[in-house]
Amino acid sequence: MNPFTFSQADNPQAALAQVAGNASFAGEAVRFIAGGTNLLDLMKEGVMVSSRLVDINRLALDKIESEGDGLRLGALARNADTAYHPLVRKRYPLLTAAILAGASPQLRNMASNGGNLLQRTRCYYFYDVGTPCNKREPGSGCSAIGGITKQHAILGASEHCIATHPSDMCVALAALEATVHVESARGQRAIPFSEFHRLPGDAPQYDTVLEADELITHLSLPDAQHYAAHSAYIKVRERLSYAFALVSVAAALDIGADGVIRSARIALGSVAHKPWRKPEAEALLAGQKEDPALFGRVADVLLEGAAGQGHNDFKIGLARKAIVRALQTAVQGTVPNTGEPND
Repeated sequence: MNPFTFSQADNPQAALAQVAGNASFAGEAVRFIAGGTNLLDLMKEGVMVSSRLVDINRLALDKIESEGDGLRLGALARNADTAYHPLVRKRYPLLTAAILAGASPQLRNMASNGGNLLQRTRCYYFYDVGTPCNKREPGSGCSAIGGITKQHAILGASEHCIATHPSDMCVALAALEATVHVESARGQRAIPFSEFHRLPGDAPQYDTVLEADELITHLSLPDAQHYAAHSAYIKVRERLSYAFALVSVAAALDIGADGVIRSARIALGSVAHKPWRKPEAEALLAGQKEDPALFGRVADVLLEGAAGQGHNDFKIGLARKAIVRALQTAVQGTVPNTGEPND
């Protein structure tokens, strides 16, 4: 058993004071805990070790409210509450669909928005402490390379890590161009979502650019009501790992009354160490009407440079088909995954 101490904080300043000078992503000395749906599993398996957990559930960071023409999502709002919130369902049905495609109702009721962003990348070998893993022990090697790679990355990987990011919610947030707001004893900063998660490079132990003593306070979403009528979240999965996608696609289109696409947002999940976007692929759709051949060219640009590891070679073709399907579905109209028509 790995002993640790547990404390609670009543406000952000008290929480930050408990980690200031003590937190370390390398040593993992002190960590915040909210829903704990990922962290506790990792601690039980010995994948992560913390000497102290700071419970932040008492912090007033759970509000979901309008912020100008956009939306503010509290970091401690639960995933389920976010998915079913009237403002999210009306303005950002793509986010609702993505959240409801993930995990299970029980997990969505516990998991926090901030915690969802901080899920560790998924890899069989990362969770198996009996095998070398550069994410767990930098420099020990990547057991996935040359191993079983069905779930692994086809984009953005390196010789040090080929794991993929597991979140569905984050794929939609990437497409919607969210901003992550964080706070520490040093002050506050806003991080564009496209810059929040990292590719592995030569330091795969770091999943995000978040510093160890920083607390996520909220997410902000820009106005995206012009995408609300034409969005789709496609998730392809298999029985053996049902909660996690083999490939997922978040697509949102702004379509005029004449059927011309004015702008588009597309993000891929489960293909890289972070949600994958290429604005140059989206730009191909501007000024065009629905065209399967065009959608195929968009997919080819999005997947440029994709490479399999053997067992996951099929993901390249699968991703291409999923992108085309997501765009075709979005053209027809939004399906929010709630079981009810989008309102």
